[in-house]
Amino acid sequence: MKRLIIGSAFAAVSSTCAFAADLPMQAYKSAPVAAQVYNWTGLYVGVNGGYGWGTQDPLTLVSGRFDRASFDISGGMFGGTMGAQIQQGYVVLGLEGDLDWANIKGSGISNPAIAGIGQGITLNIASDISAVGTARARVGVAVNNLLLYVTGGAAFVKSSANGTSIAGAPCGTLGVLNCTASAWRPGIVAGLGMEYGFTPNWSLKGEYLYTQVVGTGVSTDKLNTFRGGINYRF
Repeated sequence: MKRLIIGSAFAAVSSTCAFAADLPMQAYKSAPVAAQVYNWTGLYVGVNGGYGWGTQDPLTLVSGRFDRASFDISGGMFGGTMGAQIQQGYVVLGLEGDLDWANIKGSGISNPAIAGIGQGITLNIASDISAVGTARARVGVAVNNLLLYVTGGAAFVKSSANGTSIAGAPCGTLGVLNCTASAWRPGIVAGLGMEYGFTPNWSLKGEYLYTQVVGTGVSTDKLNTFRGGINYRF
């Protein structure tokens, strides 16, 4: 009887092992890999280019005696960018500066009055912005590799005027009607934009900036710009 029980037990164990051997082996599953979060922190340099348009009064460059005028201006721009930023959670804070060569021009015929008295001269005058620089803060919200931001700060605009007398006293008369002048002028700038990181270090951006030049009399010169660019982050 004892031998019968032991034999039956061995038979049962052998059957179980054989059944287990016939079962398919379950494939090993590795632990899930966490998605890598895009990081906007770092120093960066880049290039940008775009188009600008607005209004400018070249007569304020020529003489403070003339009343205000307004010329439409438009043209292209191209330059370099550098900046630094840091990301905390979804918030990205940074500083950015750029300097662009510009060819933003306008021209027209003007009959300027001097302190509101008379219009004894007619000028063919050209207005030109040849350079634009900005120093701005940026505040953005990062959605992984997409950054949406607002920006604002100081602007510096290189403006020039060149006038030719058509009627009346010629330019250069007694040093009063010198119709050629050029100067850097300060201003304020604000805008918004977006930036898309297509690799861990490279990103594309597009932005709109509105600039007002100050210190030009009762009114202000205005410049709108749309720019695109590419940045490399260290």
